[in-house]
Amino acid sequence: MIIRNKKPFSVGVVFAISFLGVLFLIFSPLFGNGLNGLQYADDSFNKLAKGSSYFIPKVAKGNEKFVGKTFSVSINMNKEGDKAGDAEKRAELASRVYTTAGAATEIKGAELKIEGDLGKVLEAALQDSDAMFKNEGDKIKAKYGVDDEKKMFRQWHNTLTKIDKAFKKDKKFEEAGIVSEVTKKAVEPAYNFYQVDANKVADHAGMMSGLLVFYVAYTMWWGFAIFYMFEGIGLTMKKAKVRKEV
Repeated sequence: MIIRNKKPFSVGVVFAISFLGVLFLIFSPLFGNGLNGLQYADDSFNKLAKGSSYFIPKVAKGNEKFVGKTFSVSINMNKEGDKAGDAEKRAELASRVYTTAGAATEIKGAELKIEGDLGKVLEAALQDSDAMFKNEGDKIKAKYGVDDEKKMFRQWHNTLTKIDKAFKKDKKFEEAGIVSEVTKKAVEPAYNFYQVDANKVADHAGMMSGLLVFYVAYTMWWGFAIFYMFEGIGLTMKKAKVRKEV
């Protein structure tokens, strides 16, 4: 490689070496609890995302008008990739969830029939979601007599998504709407953010701003390294001259 301009090339090399040095530090476990920079940033944003995802009280308010409204639905607990007996076991776990919520259930193989008060059932789902969202998994264990709270709580999602589809198929759109809302705004965040501590964005605005500024500056850092090294070997970008018509 022929270096035509040593000064810009040297600047580019310094930029590139320092960039790689910082990259090495980012991937080193130097950010507390053995986390590297990416893991620390991911953990921080997960905490901030959880702090902005607590909609359970609002959903509970919207569910109040469904208390006393009865429903009856049959759902199939089969899932793609199931082994023999998986769906039946899932149906048994789901049945325990709904009977604890005050509904009546009937199991026929992988088929689960549920009858009860829709509002009361969804109240139970919201209560379980609140416990999981607040990382109080022991409440789920004690309530259902299980060792795996996540597996037990997951039955809400397994069933509510199917109930939502069944309601829509029967054109019960209002009922489908509240089931979908409970699933998306309570059950899913509670499960996905379980055992993650919640942080408010307002309390960590400085950190978020710092990470954003660093990301932009670090990206430009590498860009300038390439720019100066290319200039050093004689590759430059110049504005093209305007051609005049003769």
